[in-house]
Amino acid sequence: MAEFLELEAQDGVRMAWNVVPGTKQEAGNCVVPVSAIYTPIKPFPNMPLLPYAPLRCRNCRSVLNPFSIVDFAAKIWICPFCFQRNHFPPHYASISDENLPAELFPQYTTIEYQSPGEGSSLPPVFMFVLDTSIIEEEMTFLKSALSQAIGLLPENSLVGLITFGTLVHVHELGFGTMPKTYVFKGSKDVSKDQLLEQMSFFLNKPRPATGVIAGARDGLSSESISRFLLPASECEFALNSVLEELSKDPWPVPVEQRATRCTSTALSIAASLLGACVPGSGARIMAFIGGPSTEGPGAIVSKNLSEPIRSHKDLDKDSALHYHKAVKFYEALAKQLVHQGHVLDLFACALDQVGVAELKVAVERTGGLVVLAESFGHSVFKDSLKRVFQSGDKDLGLSSNGIFEINCSKDIKVQGILGPCASLEKKGPLCSDTIVGQGSTSAWKMCGLDQSTSLCLIFEIVKKDIPDTTVQSTGNQFYFQFLTYYQHSSGEMRLRVTTLSRRWVAGPGSVQDLIPGFDQEAAAVVMARLVSFKMEIEAEFDPIRWLDKALIHICSRFGNYQKESPSSFSLSPRFSIFPQFIFNLRRSQFVQVFNNSPDETAYFRMILNRENVTNSVVMIQPSLISYSFQSAPEPALLDVASIAADKILLLDSYFTIVIFHGSTIAQWRKAGYHNQPEHQTFAQLLQAPRDDADAIIKERFPVPRLVICDQHGSQARFLLAKLNPSATYNSDSHSGGDIIFTDDVSFEVFLDHLQRLAVQ
Repeated sequence: MAEFLELEAQDGVRMAWNVVPGTKQEAGNCVVPVSAIYTPIKPFPNMPLLPYAPLRCRNCRSVLNPFSIVDFAAKIWICPFCFQRNHFPPHYASISDENLPAELFPQYTTIEYQSPGEGSSLPPVFMFVLDTSIIEEEMTFLKSALSQAIGLLPENSLVGLITFGTLVHVHELGFGTMPKTYVFKGSKDVSKDQLLEQMSFFLNKPRPATGVIAGARDGLSSESISRFLLPASECEFALNSVLEELSKDPWPVPVEQRATRCTSTALSIAASLLGACVPGSGARIMAFIGGPSTEGPGAIVSKNLSEPIRSHKDLDKDSALHYHKAVKFYEALAKQLVHQGHVLDLFACALDQVGVAELKVAVERTGGLVVLAESFGHSVFKDSLKRVFQSGDKDLGLSSNGIFEINCSKDIKVQGILGPCASLEKKGPLCSDTIVGQGSTSAWKMCGLDQSTSLCLIFEIVKKDIPDTTVQSTGNQFYFQFLTYYQHSSGEMRLRVTTLSRRWVAGPGSVQDLIPGFDQEAAAVVMARLVSFKMEIEAEFDPIRWLDKALIHICSRFGNYQKESPSSFSLSPRFSIFPQFIFNLRRSQFVQVFNNSPDETAYFRMILNRENVTNSVVMIQPSLISYSFQSAPEPALLDVASIAADKILLLDSYFTIVIFHGSTIAQWRKAGYHNQPEHQTFAQLLQAPRDDADAIIKERFPVPRLVICDQHGSQARFLLAKLNPSATYNSDSHSGGDIIFTDDVSFEVFLDHLQRLAVQ
């Protein structure tokens, strides 16, 4: 595993197969697709930043890289992708074996270019969209969190404010003498033209003729824009005084009804306003929503309390009345935002569902952040919001206006990307006929991206067969190049180029060559993203059956065994943990949606689709650490047998961190032993998992929920639900640990069945 981590530390890439199956049939037999999980703007301390424009191949537009063949005498380089011969321009005249430009150094397979004078003059823009149809207490929490956030905004950033409940209020922050708002009806969709008309943008000077280029800010003057978008340094006072005056939506709510909340209309107005004022800039709509949308085209439920909010069962049976209409609306909104280059961030804080499942498409296609919490007073929300604006070593590195492109060797096509991006519909010879996620394109828009945003690229090998085995040894490298053109958080435009080379194998005996290059962690994450995607788009899809068939197929192809002899079955160390990952994936919240609302499922999948391999593995298979008097903290098996009365367990399942006290430890703690000077070691034992949990929380976004519980307590369910049920209420022997009341099969039984089926 270590060499895969080294490759990731050099290029930000993890591939499921680091030795690639060379033909279409071989790749099909491998079950896990040829794929890569790539973090486009992962920070590398040693990566050079070149102050000039990249040199591109005149045929395929790929960038000069360490795999290019260079003829120093003739000053020519040959592109590894299309074999085109390119001449070096005059300013490369002095290159030689001893005098290489940085982009040809073998260790700089990932490099960044910063074109001089290409920085954007536009500052970052934040449009806050606040829900006011919430109770007073929540309103107070939200206002206090926001006033803290406003203090952290970059000085030069532009800020706007929209509040909504029954009606949508657009606040004119630039009108200094008194608070002034424009009010729109929540149930009515407002077009961009109507918006500009109603907000009297063209009062002093007539609207320009339609011949004017769109993007020249619709002919708006900077004075009219600065009525609604003001620099943070100037409007902090105005914004805080509006927030202080803000109270909950004044419209009365009948007893048997839900509050009127026109989320979709407010977001549509925010998008149109930003599209008119700052198209193409790094603008973010930050929506703070505290309940279900009940009005407008994106409503998820009616106002009548007698109608329940849609559940997974309703979505499966296609009986969710508002779902398709709302998704269609947010798809159109996503398209508009991608066209403008703007991001939608979602902070959903309510005990009820707010409509994350419907909003998912708009947040994901624009690369927005998403945080789901129970209340605006919860640390998950408050700390996550602070992290967004935090500067220093823990900042998220929010960047904008990204365009991501791929180049590959001619025997590889791209099926698509699973992750936070939108297809730019750039068709070409690279595009496969099979589409997965955002496909049939070789370029994608990433309106918002940060240092941990990771894309899952799915490839297809198109080579039919190998005509002659002797050819293999010379030209058996596949090349991939990823280009990310983006606006850095400092405002300058940069181009990150990553070029990879991977060996391919085919023909008899190639199975043994594939094994050393299999990255089981990356493969598990690819399967998790794929199964989540299939569950969303394929009707009647059975995820458990699909995963089981895939696992059986892999084990019978790569396992060592004698036919029909389960006891002889064994897997190479490269594959040995893969069945365990699949076992935990089958039980995870991505596949088992029974206990979650559609909003929670959508949230979990959105985070899975944007995180790197290490974080995603923790979501699939949580880590467990055991603390006791006998030994230093050590990793424990994710099994009910790890529970002991005299141990503390720390479970990290990414979204939740659980500190679990065994029954004896809990009794001692309740008796207050840790406060007594002679029990100093006990106090240290109690503190150790707290310190480790705090370290994890500081690193992570969204901030996880911390649960501290005792054995046999009600909150212990957070731990028990994740453990392998090796001892249940109906098993014969209990080895001193705990038991789990479940009918789920244990990992041992699962493995037993797997071995029997794999050797058939």
